[in-house]
Amino acid sequence: MMDIHQILKTLPHRYPILLVDRVVSLEKNKRIQAIKNVSINEPYFNGHFPHRPVMPGVLMLEALAQAAAILAIETMGIQLDDQTVFYFAGIDGARFKRPVEPGDQLVLEVDLDRMKAGVCRFAARGLVGGELAVEAQLTCTMRRIA
Repeated sequence: MMDIHQILKTLPHRYPILLVDRVVSLEKNKRIQAIKNVSINEPYFNGHFPHRPVMPGVLMLEALAQAAAILAIETMGIQLDDQTVFYFAGIDGARFKRPVEPGDQLVLEVDLDRMKAGVCRFAARGLVGGELAVEAQLTCTMRRIA
């Protein structure tokens, strides 16, 4: 559905914080499925943790939020410019069910619950090998910056 080149045109994020590698499917106004390939070369693994590297939970949530942003942007049919950003407004019910380690493929599944006045609410989950790794309700908003 979207390769890395299209993702780079959609999101303002860049290495090392761009956490979506591919969009597998996208249904406007409904859902997105995307992939984050977790590599030992990720910069955070040097310190989290050297003896047993695991992807930080906040970055799993960020990956889900980036997938949610792609869904919202595509649903609204807009293109972000240098003056527009998509911010977290809330994270509710975040639960971490299993560690995500180098070599894993984190499948990001995000459903749009509602969108009103630039505020979007999503049900999000990340899976590894079909097993739930992370889930949360995400609220995001788009804002113009000066």
